Amino acid sequence: MRKTLYLKLILAYIIFAFFGFIVVATFVSSMTLDHLKKEKADSLYREATLIANTYASDLYNSETTLEAVKSQLDALDTYLNASVWIINPSGRMILDSATPMNVENEVVIENFNPTVTEGSYYTIGDFFGTFDEDTLSVFAPITSDFKVKGYVVIHTPMSSIRAASDNLLNISYITLIILFLLSLIILIFFTEIVYIPLRKITEATEQYASGNMHYEFSVESVDEMGYLAATLSYMASEIARSEDDQKKFVANVSHDFRSPLTSIKGYLEAMLDGTIPEDMHEKYLTIVLNETERLTKLTNSLLTLNNLNTKGLMLDKTDFDINIIIRNVAASFEGTCRMKKIAIELVLTGEEMFVTADMGKIQQVLYNLLDNAIKFSHNDSIIKLETNEKHNKVFVSVKDSGIGIPKDNLKLIWDRFYKSDISRGKDKKGTGLGLSITKEIIQSHGEHINVISTEGVGTEFIFSLPKSAIEDED
Repeated sequence: MRKTLYLKLILAYIIFAFFGFIVVATFVSSMTLDHLKKEKADSLYREATLIANTYASDLYNSETTLEAVKSQLDALDTYLNASVWIINPSGRMILDSATPMNVENEVVIENFNPTVTEGSYYTIGDFFGTFDEDTLSVFAPITSDFKVKGYVVIHTPMSSIRAASDNLLNISYITLIILFLLSLIILIFFTEIVYIPLRKITEATEQYASGNMHYEFSVESVDEMGYLAATLSYMASEIARSEDDQKKFVANVSHDFRSPLTSIKGYLEAMLDGTIPEDMHEKYLTIVLNETERLTKLTNSLLTLNNLNTKGLMLDKTDFDINIIIRNVAASFEGTCRMKKIAIELVLTGEEMFVTADMGKIQQVLYNLLDNAIKFSHNDSIIKLETNEKHNKVFVSVKDSGIGIPKDNLKLIWDRFYKSDISRGKDKKGTGLGLSITKEIIQSHGEHINVISTEGVGTEFIFSLPKSAIEDED
């Protein structure tokens, strides 16, 4: 398309120009000549009829002299630029405006036949051999007492009519050329507005098809072509980002699987070859068990994330008391909190707060958020869990006073396997998938989760859930 579309348009333009000139040179030329010929014949016929009914009729009725009629015909010859004849039905010339009057030398038109017009009032030809060129001859009968006494015949050369036709045809050619030149403006606009952007888009699609998703292009237009280019560019950038994420995902999975596997293999080989004495096997078997638990947790997290990304995920939504779920999750961390001397403060709105959601998945969200809060909180600190109701929404907050998240990392914490440099030292068993799973679960409910954090001060996660209609009915 990129190599032929413009050529096709140019070819169509040339064909249009060619046939335009053909039409003007043939049909328009013929129509113009016919029109001028008929118009001239009509004009001369009116004059011939007027002469036949006045001067010529008076002449045949002996009401005027031959010299007087000749004088009138000479004046009309100059005015009409045409020869005016008065002839008898036999073809004998009575008067000719083009020659002096000579009654002694009789002129007879051989084979004169007034029916040569075949039902019309004019004929074209040499008028019975009288002229050397085609001539338009108009007949008007001179009648007296209901008899044809003679004819008024006016002659004008066809060359003058053709000259007038050619002048009009030249105007048609000039008009046609002007139209073609003006139509070039359309071609230029098409080139700038359609063809050049289309070439850029086509080249971009070829680059994307070859795998170069980082190819950049721009179309400076605010119409559909610009929107298409912007959409295509956005699509490519999203695909490129997805590919980068996929590569990063594979690299992180490989790294997180390789580390515990390397540890397990190393400790087992050391125990088998005697490097680690038997009295220390229990210690290192405990390490191996912890590493296998880490692998199990990582695998389960990957499966959970995969299920959450499956199209058409079905949520088992029910109406349940979010306050009870928060209390139960907090109770499950009692031992860990005791070891770190961390207190969990519950600030729950009302005795009961019913929401409509998937209870199991929301429990997992709370577990992930509270687990992170405990990991990154200092000893002897407080973690606050709070619920609030606003506009038929229940907002759940998990707030710690731990190490916080650097500002530059806030947008990255939702990425799979992401661990900030600060967290790596504290989160030895983390998979980097907890927050990704949390966000996927909340978004699958059509809700939002936000984070507020200050490095060295603490972090607060807030997510929303739809309030259940049960409380409204109560």
